[in-house]
Amino acid sequence: MTSSDSSTSAGPRLLGPADVRSLAATLGVRPTKQRGQNFVIDPNTVRRIVRAAALDEAGETVLEVGPGLGSLTLALLAGGHRVTAVEIDPLLASALPSTIASYAPGQADRLTVVEADAMDVGPAEIGAPSACVANLPYNVAVPVLLHLLEVSGSLRHGLVMVQSEVADRLAAGPGSRTYGVPSAKAAWYAEVRRAGPIGRNVFWPAPNVDSGLVAFERREPPSTSASREEVFAVIEAAFSQRRKTIRSALARWLPDRDRLDEVFRRTGVDARLRGEMLGITEFAALAGAARTV
Repeated sequence: MTSSDSSTSAGPRLLGPADVRSLAATLGVRPTKQRGQNFVIDPNTVRRIVRAAALDEAGETVLEVGPGLGSLTLALLAGGHRVTAVEIDPLLASALPSTIASYAPGQADRLTVVEADAMDVGPAEIGAPSACVANLPYNVAVPVLLHLLEVSGSLRHGLVMVQSEVADRLAAGPGSRTYGVPSAKAAWYAEVRRAGPIGRNVFWPAPNVDSGLVAFERREPPSTSASREEVFAVIEAAFSQRRKTIRSALARWLPDRDRLDEVFRRTGVDARLRGEMLGITEFAALAGAARTV
């Protein structure tokens, strides 16, 4: 085997602190808070993320949002997966293929880069990925995750890094003080759980907040005659006044008192409870009953 052959067949080299800073300097990139850019500089962290994602060893098509300079991208390629990377920054999007060609020449053909806002993509742009593994921009993490779950029915599971408090909210269950709109909406699509903390020192620049991993596994939504939009409207109304009983909180959603009482009677949901005590099944039942009263 020639040295050239060895280079081509070798696994990806992952980015360390010096690599990240060198790439950024070459590109003239200065991380911005506006786009939530904090680049991972620790190879062990991206290896850990890929392991925790529990991807199929045979290889999956993985959707990555916000690949940045390519730290996590390289680790995903090293695992034998195809990567569709959605990057909003034109400079980073255009530079990523050449970075992969340099650090993982044997895997470059398994990367697809989509220059777009993740909130605007659908199957036409991202195809049919089976998993999502990403360091999501913290300022838009929840809407991006919910959007991807809505538009990509092929997403079966995933692991995303988000701000620690957001991770708590996404994974919270009914009765928890952190349970709220993000928790209930995420539960419509998937079972969500915390999958571990991430330290600040693995990023450049180091963020002012702690980070956490959130794992999700797709499941069928609760059986209901209501649409997703109708169920989500109930969820938003329930938490708009979270200190009130669910009946009081839903008074604006369904102003007719008699109809609202009938909704509770038909569903068996205790109107004296607060919204934070209800799960996605109850929210779906309330929305469904409201269509027929």
